Amino acid sequence: MPRRFERDDEHHRMERGERGERAPATKKSCRFCGNPFDPIDYKNERQVRRLISERGKILPRRATGNCAKHQREAARAVKYARHLALLPFVSEFHK
Repeated sequence: MPRRFERDDEHHRMERGERGERAPATKKSCRFCGNPFDPIDYKNERQVRRLISERGKILPRRATGNCAKHQREAARAVKYARHLALLPFVSEFHK
């Protein structure tokens, strides 16, 4: 008797791709840990803009690859830059 939650291998392969497996996840490394001479600075607009999305939201750790310590510092820098009007709180709406 087949198990209740048994999956169909053909159907499973079709969902996952031709080979039936996912691509291996690559570990992102924190760019601020790798280069301690490049601290997070709210005045460096180019650096802070890389930490926000095109809509103006702060990117999560899984997208930036930052460690927890530097993600907190990055969020603080983005918020401070917004407060000083170096960055917009929201982006312009495009149709």
